[in-house]
Amino acid sequence: MQAKVALVTGASRGIGAAIAGRLVEDGFRVAGSATTEEGARGIEDSLGGAGIGVVLRLEDEASVAAAIDDVHNRCGAPAVLVNNAGITRDNLLVRMSPEQWGDVLAANLTGLYRLTRPLLRGMMRARWGRIVNLSSVVARMGNAGQSNYAAAKAGIEGFTRALAQEVGARGITVNAVAPGFIDTDMTRALAENARAALVERIALGRMGAAADVAAAVSFLASDGAGYITGETVHVNGGLYSA
Repeated sequence: MQAKVALVTGASRGIGAAIAGRLVEDGFRVAGSATTEEGARGIEDSLGGAGIGVVLRLEDEASVAAAIDDVHNRCGAPAVLVNNAGITRDNLLVRMSPEQWGDVLAANLTGLYRLTRPLLRGMMRARWGRIVNLSSVVARMGNAGQSNYAAAKAGIEGFTRALAQEVGARGITVNAVAPGFIDTDMTRALAENARAALVERIALGRMGAAADVAAAVSFLASDGAGYITGETVHVNGGLYSA
């Protein structure tokens, strides 16, 4: 049987790269997106013959349409969509510019709409689909300096619950995964005392690994998760309980 196709956005590094690699292990043919040609080539190299890299900028409608065409032409219609890509433009709200607010909402929330909507048709025809949206612990607990990011991620969880109601009858599940503090390039750049302070707040006493998040996405993309929809799975080591 031909492998199902999974599209993972923001797959050039960190959590997205871990998700793409895990879905390859699960038997999917993976299309991973990056915002540059160089990033897309890097994804393709890392996936080998099991996947492709595509250029996708979520804030650009034409880029989204071109990326979808590329995936369809080279792989086929995605049965799994992992909306992982996102940006931050951190600032205290009193200092936050309209551009900092708008850029984050355009990429992280409106971009979700731009990509998910056209891919639904193929899943509906197949009467099978898995959509997994990456939220964040800050959607529930908040974080100073990230009102734009927290608003976008909270919106993603609302989007997830509403869409699950719309497409469940077609065999499509829609869920979110909300990571906590994950050991990535961004958190490794923190000063040692700042990292230690973060870890002190986590019940399991460590930062999460990208593989921890990928494991949750892998399950939600599987046949075994076929009766779970509209949910947010928290992967935060006990930092926050919903």
